[in-house]
Amino acid sequence: MKVAMYYNNNDLRIEEIPKPEINEDEILYKVEACGICGSDVMEWYRIKKAPIVLGHEAVGTIIEVGNNVKNYKVGQRVFVSHHVPCDNCHFCKNNHHTACETLHKTNFYPGGFSEFIRVPKINVDKGIYLLPDNVSFDEAVFIEPLATVLRAQRLLKINKNDAVLIIGSGISGLLHIQIARFNKAKRVIATDINDYRLKAAKKFGADFVFNGKEDIKEKIKKANNDKLADKVIVCTGALPAARQALECIEKGGTIQYFAVPKPEEKLEVPINDFWRNEVTIMTSYGAAPDDLKEALNLIKSKNIDAKGMVTHKFPLKETEKGFKLVSNAKESIKVIIEPNK
Repeated sequence: MKVAMYYNNNDLRIEEIPKPEINEDEILYKVEACGICGSDVMEWYRIKKAPIVLGHEAVGTIIEVGNNVKNYKVGQRVFVSHHVPCDNCHFCKNNHHTACETLHKTNFYPGGFSEFIRVPKINVDKGIYLLPDNVSFDEAVFIEPLATVLRAQRLLKINKNDAVLIIGSGISGLLHIQIARFNKAKRVIATDINDYRLKAAKKFGADFVFNGKEDIKEKIKKANNDKLADKVIVCTGALPAARQALECIEKGGTIQYFAVPKPEEKLEVPINDFWRNEVTIMTSYGAAPDDLKEALNLIKSKNIDAKGMVTHKFPLKETEKGFKLVSNAKESIKVIIEPNK
């Protein structure tokens, strides 16, 4: 079968590898669509494992079922979670499923940018989600990224009194805008340094949009009754954005790093100021099963606009073109690869 083998953001090669064979506890599914995630183009994060077949937002149709698999059958349309938690460890029992060692070790094979995927037993048992008839494959690729956003905002506890600042209006930022609106935030402010994405932020529900190169602190105050943001969500790994978040938080507020700078880049925190003003800094990583279920339900009920965020679709042979679009971060939002077209 054909796969798009990742060597770096500018070098993805269409290669032939053996089509996976399943055992009696596994399933094989044909990949109909797989979104390119922002983390897929984080070269510092991915290149250490190259060459590798990436893609974790994969959806498709079951074509083979092992003899011991009773809950699924050939022909069903599915989203399959690439990482699943054990549900029994200290972290799972304390609702930190994404810190679970099992979650970080599990995966399907070989990855979403391939014609077929073999799903191991643990993922069959804990990570398959049947797609309702009214959810298209294009919409279904949003299940995983939307789930990560839902988890992040649940941890952040956004409420109707919050002015929320979202720094970075790529795909994750735009999903955060929609969910902040869904969570009844009082005011949603978004930034980016790209005009195309600022227009998208306005389209998907931001009350105010500002260019990140401007004096954001003063603009937030003007838009928010002379107050800074109660909640700040950083959706870009750019170090200047990480620093900017520290300047835009109101007393008693919370900054969440949904995206982080490169490991070698250091972020200095004004801990003395934050201490006396009770400012919280937190992170959020990945999604747990309940987050994925909630995401699917939101997409099914059409409470978010998923289709409207798809700007480009490519066949497998043009995966490199898709990666370049996403890594350039200019005039694209959601880029989808269709491996069997």
